[in-house]
Amino acid sequence: MKPLLKLSIILMTLTFLSSCAPVISRELLQQVDATIRFKSVSENPERYRNEMVLWGGVIVSTRNLKEGTVLEILHKPLGFRNEPENGDNSEGRFLALSDGYLDSAVYSKERKVTLVGVVKDRRIQLLDEIEYAYPLISIKELYLWPERTEVYYPPYYDDPFPFGYYRWRHFNYW
Repeated sequence: MKPLLKLSIILMTLTFLSSCAPVISRELLQQVDATIRFKSVSENPERYRNEMVLWGGVIVSTRNLKEGTVLEILHKPLGFRNEPENGDNSEGRFLALSDGYLDSAVYSKERKVTLVGVVKDRRIQLLDEIEYAYPLISIKELYLWPERTEVYYPPYYDDPFPFGYYRWRHFNYW
């Protein structure tokens, strides 16, 4: 086999494998108890205190406090590569506490996050006009998903029949 061909196969394999790499470190993923469900923790966080969980969702708000940064997150089920899924499927909200400073302009509303953290406690805060019991998670590792934007490509305006449909019907004489 030619050396250049070998090198290109190796590079393609490495590129493919790196694209499937987890967004959270393997060491932390091994410590996560996958049997713990969000709904169970939200109903009774004291029972799961000091347990490691893997959760994700969409940021609702970011507040910087003396103790660190608190993210209010709308929980979402995790899909491929542990990315929070799109859609309306959610079992509630939780608070994630980071020891360090997270800029609220970066960790802004509607950004997706995946995190591994330790269940700490329950915090009761106002959510609009009701008192809501949030599970509090101390963040061990956090991944902020890149923003995705949809791009609209207009039809070709120099073509009078942009998608070929009318051209096909025009030249087919049945």
